[in-house]
Amino acid sequence: MPSPSKVEIAALELNRRAPSFRIGKLQELRTRLKSLKRRPGNTIFSHQTIFDEWAFHVGGRSELQFNIGIEGVHGQATIRYGVAFSFEPSRSLPSIDLLVPKAARFNEFLRLYPDLYDDMRMWHYLRSHRSSDYPPTIILPELVQPGIFIFLGRREEADSLDYDSVLRTFDRLLPLYEYVEGGQGAQPTIEPTGTVFKFKAGCSPKASTTAATQVQRQLDVSLRHNELQTALYEHLVTKHGADSVGTELVSGNGARIDVVLRSADGYSFYEIKTAGSPRACIREAIGQLLEYAFWPGAQKASRLIVVGEPPLDNDGREYLRRLNERFPVPLVYKQVGDC
Repeated sequence: MPSPSKVEIAALELNRRAPSFRIGKLQELRTRLKSLKRRPGNTIFSHQTIFDEWAFHVGGRSELQFNIGIEGVHGQATIRYGVAFSFEPSRSLPSIDLLVPKAARFNEFLRLYPDLYDDMRMWHYLRSHRSSDYPPTIILPELVQPGIFIFLGRREEADSLDYDSVLRTFDRLLPLYEYVEGGQGAQPTIEPTGTVFKFKAGCSPKASTTAATQVQRQLDVSLRHNELQTALYEHLVTKHGADSVGTELVSGNGARIDVVLRSADGYSFYEIKTAGSPRACIREAIGQLLEYAFWPGAQKASRLIVVGEPPLDNDGREYLRRLNERFPVPLVYKQVGDC
């Protein structure tokens, strides 16, 4: 009997550990989304979906699939993990037409949450030719064609794979999967429906720029956002105390708020943007702030604050004045360090 491949070993270990994670209920989720008469098994992967060099979730051939696979990078064997579209026709998928509207919903989700997966990377294969890595982005129409494989996720050395990290990544990707596969009527949320707002002081640990190059500090939006979030948190703690400031708090309607300040007047919601102009920062943040404060299930806010690096100019000041004449909750722009 041949020895199991690295992918098979990884897939079976992920199956074993999955019940402790949300991804462990993937087949229950699929049963609900697809209105299946019975649940197609209890595991992420099965022997029918595990191959020598890759594996995808049970039922994933015609879906946005949870996928692991061997990737050779600089002569080193790594294992990728994340989600993928395989636009390769097969006996079980004779045409890619079924996947085209799903790619469109993938794009919709990334437009709504452009920063959500900034710590991951995308790449694609045209048959055996692999692209370079690039930041998560919409899928271009020219990539939706037979023979293309598109991936969003991460890689680790095959011999030192952190299985729990893989499963946590799968958990983070579940909202994307649920929106893509939910069809019309599915809501694009990043937290389970029914999760309520609950204030919790403290700063969630994030990747820092300590070990980043100067180019990465300037161009990696995720690292820059994390740096600004930490700076804002520390600034607000200095002014208001550690018990009054929290980060990455669940909004109550399926999203997460960058920073929340609790005071006698209520809760102030802060949304951080890294754009180079106040206009761009306000444009990117305002929709999210309004959703945090007004979407059904939301926690009432006393103030909504856009936080950016550039100073507010006269046009931006006039724009906010006009908005505040009409909105019931004050909308404010603050430059980092002046909050």
